[in-house]
Amino acid sequence: MLELKKRKRSKGFPLNHMISRKIRKDLSIAASAALIVSIFAWTTLIHVFPVARAVNLTSVSDTLTDSRPGFGANHTITYTNSTSTVGPVTIVYTFDPASSLFGGIGSVTINDVTSTQMSFAAACSGGKVTLSTSTTALTVNVCSGTTLATGTITLKTLNSKITNPTSTGSYIIRIGGTQPNSADTRVAIVNGVNVTAAVATTFTFTVAGLATSTSLGNTATTTGASTSTTLPFGTIAPNSHAELAQQLNVTTNAENGYAVTIHEDQDLTSQTGATIHLFSNANATSTPSPWTSPTNIINNPLTYGHFGITSDDASSSLLGAPNFGTSSALYAGSFNPTSTLTVMTWNGPSDGTTQNVGLTKVAFRIEIGTLQPAANDYTNNLIYVATPVF
Repeated sequence: MLELKKRKRSKGFPLNHMISRKIRKDLSIAASAALIVSIFAWTTLIHVFPVARAVNLTSVSDTLTDSRPGFGANHTITYTNSTSTVGPVTIVYTFDPASSLFGGIGSVTINDVTSTQMSFAAACSGGKVTLSTSTTALTVNVCSGTTLATGTITLKTLNSKITNPTSTGSYIIRIGGTQPNSADTRVAIVNGVNVTAAVATTFTFTVAGLATSTSLGNTATTTGASTSTTLPFGTIAPNSHAELAQQLNVTTNAENGYAVTIHEDQDLTSQTGATIHLFSNANATSTPSPWTSPTNIINNPLTYGHFGITSDDASSSLLGAPNFGTSSALYAGSFNPTSTLTVMTWNGPSDGTTQNVGLTKVAFRIEIGTLQPAANDYTNNLIYVATPVF
């Protein structure tokens, strides 16, 4: 039976043909296996040895100091670099690559840029970078031997040399060069907003009376009471001074402050023509000085009595007004009809309640000698003038 099967099988298919078919089948299987092995090998190599490629910079921004069209501005360009940059390479900051609408870029020097990560120098050396410019770009040349680590990179321009485009819009700022990474950001150029407003002027000046035994800040003390419109000294005893005071309040929003001056319409004069002259001995001194009694010289009416003023406004002397003393009161007499005396002043807005700013006390002192003529009607008028400077 075995012989019969062999004869039948070889009857239609010669033995050589059968062997050839088997060889071709084996070669096909081998080729497929080789292809599978090759694909696996390439896949493995790609996995083990990734192909290097550029990646985008991240967190990229450019902050302008002025976004108005046609105005000079400083740029603060900040981004995160995921791979370290090793020189020699370039980092090119291009201002709107499709146009030349930003001006002044070519005039930027190393004195007009700064960076906490890059040290600019005129020529290359280890750890340094240099700067070159064109009409559209700033190029940072990272010198050989210089490495910029991964992380945040900041470039700031100074002195407002780069001029914004004259038209509003959105403009590309591109970071590229021969460094491996790149990215774009944008800045918006917009018109400025004109803000207008008005603040009404305010100015209030008041005079108030003070009670007996009121002490001023410079140690002067009242011997009687006053009102806002009167200084009633009454009968004055010789060789003993009498002192009355008033409180001045100023409230204003004047930017340059104000000044309050005083003058009299006449010396203290009676109906008979007798006069109590200004401090001291009718000299009408403009420089405040310690109080002195009248010299009371016979046949010299100028020495029989005098009338003076002091103020506890400590700021007046700092602003060029008379110094009326702080630890001890000083008095002046230059407030006659032809001269004025500044008794209160400030160089800005005042609230009307703060001492030396919006509140001051002014005291008036009279002293006579035994030769001052008797009269019960000595009188004059004191005139305050308050002037704001807006």
